[in-house]
Parts: sequence; structure tokens; C-alpha cells
Amino acid sequence: MAETTAEKFLKESTSKSFDLDHRDVIRNNIDKYEAAFEKGQSAFLDLENAKTKANLVKWKAIENLDRYLLDFETNFIARGGKVIWANDADEARQEILKIIQQNQARSVVKSKSMATEEIGLNAFLESQNIQTIESDLGEFIIQLLEQKPYHIVTPAMHLKLEEIAQLFHEKFGTPIEASAEELTMKAREILREHYEQADIGITGANFLLADTGSIAISENEGNARLTTTFPKTHIAVVGIEKIIPSIGDLDLFWPLLASHGTGQDLTVYNSILSGPRQNTEYDGPEEMYVVLLDNGRSQLLQHKEQRQGLYCIRCGACLNVCPVYQNIGGHTYNSTYQGPIGSLITPHLNGMKEFKHLSYATSLCGKCTEVCPVGIDIQQMLLLNRRDAVQQQMTSSIERKGWSFFSWLVGKRKLLDLFGGKFKNAVLRNFFKKSWGEKRELPKLADKSFSKQWKERQKNEKSS
Repeated sequence: MAETTAEKFLKESTSKSFDLDHRDVIRNNIDKYEAAFEKGQSAFLDLENAKTKANLVKWKAIENLDRYLLDFETNFIARGGKVIWANDADEARQEILKIIQQNQARSVVKSKSMATEEIGLNAFLESQNIQTIESDLGEFIIQLLEQKPYHIVTPAMHLKLEEIAQLFHEKFGTPIEASAEELTMKAREILREHYEQADIGITGANFLLADTGSIAISENEGNARLTTTFPKTHIAVVGIEKIIPSIGDLDLFWPLLASHGTGQDLTVYNSILSGPRQNTEYDGPEEMYVVLLDNGRSQLLQHKEQRQGLYCIRCGACLNVCPVYQNIGGHTYNSTYQGPIGSLITPHLNGMKEFKHLSYATSLCGKCTEVCPVGIDIQQMLLLNRRDAVQQQMTSSIERKGWSFFSWLVGKRKLLDLFGGKFKNAVLRNFFKKSWGEKRELPKLADKSFSKQWKERQKNEKSS
């Protein structure tokens, strides 16, 4: 029988949790992030106020999503751009392929984009004999390894410098002991040729600006600027939830994204693109398309209690503080979006039945909610996902009967007190050893319950 997504998750997370080398690499990288994050937060005079304001702006945008998307489309088309509405991943891929075929293009250069990862664009274009090159250094490394991104912001976080040096040595003949700077220069040398030769440039976008009909892109390497400048055609694939009402909102969202994503005051390159090159402009593409991607987002929008998951600006802060993510890593989730935010939105984007288990991949410690720059109550949303899975009868009959019996039993104090600690510990050893105590020590219950001990104490005090 085929392995389910949940079974694969349990097997891989169990294995990864006890991989000490992996844990050391992730801990080291996250320690660096935490130090930078602390510094980045200190730049805000009142961070909590900024987060509250961001939450309200995103609330306004999502509650009026239809209006703002139409405003964006109208303003973008007015500048000569073209908008494509894609209901799902296949529709997005086919529309992009049409543009490529119309331009008789054979090569594509891409900047970092989680939306294109979500629709599996690279593999699709390769199947159509269209060469696709990732220009972000981390994504370029991951592409060479034929892996998926490990983290929303830092896709190659799980790799050591020595592993990357070995990869470049095998692929490009660089010295096996090459430094990070030498590897970066080699990647730059290779990618420069692709910028000049590519027929099509494909990017994502961090924000859609309704009032100006623009996309805003934040990056640290400059690769997105080259991707949108050299090729004659630029295609941006953007989730519909990335909309914000005004260009003026960027003075709030850019610093929040930078500080929570990488600990910077501001990302190195911040670009606003409002369509193809105009007559008075000297660079930029001759054609520009924006693919507005739904792909399950409307499904999440229907859930009034959980739709705040669409507020996410993909900073990755919740991944970096999550004890579960730090132990099981990004690939274990088997989804485009990892960590707490991925556990929240993936069941809605990819199907609750297949991915409901991710809503249980949390300690519910609340750290993710605490650090979220737009105030998403992630831990509460995960609990609501669990509730929905139960209400939709997606749990097994054994699980439902088991919890029903437990709920009944815990309401019967006399029955619980009837059995002593020895009996209860025997039940734990015999029925929960494999599921709970295989890798950790089972808790030892007291010989007598607290209520029984309390009654005995009260009795003894009265008699004395």
C-alpha cells in the first residue's frame, strides 16, 4: 500500500530529529539569525505598534481583496502591462508557456520566487525543453542539487560551506577548499552569461500595489534587477494575497520584512516595477506580465476565522523560532511553505485531507505568533485547522472513539480515582510505549491522584 503524506512526514521527521549533524548546522544558522533579528528589532521605536498597524492594513486588503486586485489590474494595464488570472497551478503554467512560445524563447532566467516553486514551474519548463536558470545564489545551489528550498528566505540553510564547495568543485572545477567569496564569484560569472542570453525573465513579488498598479521586489543580491532588465519579456508570478492598498504602505512593510526576514534595517535592493519600458525610459523589458495566482487562496479566504493566514509577508521569522522546524528541518514538511505558517496554510492550499497532519506539527508554544510582523495568531489558527479536520470527519473512527471515551472518562472523577498509579503506569507502558516512549522516557504517574491526596490531607487535618 502506498505511503501517505502523513506517514512519510512521521518517518522523515523521526529520522531528521536525531540527525545531530543536521541539528548543528541549523542551530548555527539560526543563532546567527537571532543575533541579527535582535539588532533589527531595535531599530523600531515601537515595534508592537508597527505590527498592529501592519495587521490592520493587511486586514483591510484581504477583506477588500476583489476591489484592490481590480484596482491593481486597471492601473497596471494603463501602463502597458498585461494581467493574467490563474485559478490553479496548471493554469498558471500553461499561460506562462504560451507567453514563452509566442516569443519563441528557449531560455529563462529566474529570481527567487516561492510562487513559482508552488506551481512547480522549473520542472514543467524543463519538460518542455526550455532551459531555466535560478539566479538567486541559494536557489542556484538548490537547483544544482535537484532539491527543493529548505527555508522560505534561505533555501540552502541546511548546507555547510564544505558541501557547497564540493558541489561547485564537481560541477565547475573550482578548488575543493574554495571560500564563500570565491564560490559567490564563480556563481556570478556563470549567471552573468544567462542574464545576457535569456529571452524571458521570471520573478515573484513581495507586494502588489493597488493604487499605482506596481509590483515591489525586495532582494539582497541584485539578481532580480538583472532578471527584470536584460530579457525582453518579464513575467511576475504573484499570489493574490500579496496586495496592499498603497505604495505608501511600503514604508511600513519594507522595514518589517527586512528586520524579521534577515535582521536588516532595509533589504539591499528594493524595486518598484509598474509595467514595461516606457518611451522615455532606457532599460526594462519590452513586455511585462503579472500572473495573479489563486491556487487555493480563495479556499482559505472562505474560512473567516483562518483567512488571516493570507496576511503573511513570507519573512520566515516563525520558522526560525519554531522548535519543531529547528528539529525536523524544512524538507520534512513536503510542502512549498514550511514551519508554522506552512502548517497553517498548506492544508487549505493543497487539501486538508492530505495535509491535516501539519496542524499537529507544533508545540503550541506561541513563539510563532509572538514574532509574526503582521500579527497572525498562528497557534490559534492551527487549533482551528484541527477542529475543521475533526468536523469534516477526516480522523479515523478509532481516533474519534478513543477521544470520545477519554472525554467521558475525565469527567468521571470517581472512576479515575478507582485505579491507582500502578495500574495507570502499566497502561502507559503497554499501550503508549511505541507511540510516545520509543525515543523518550514515559512519565511516571503518582500512586494516588491529586484529588485523592487532597481529601486524605483534609481528613487528617480535621482529625488532628
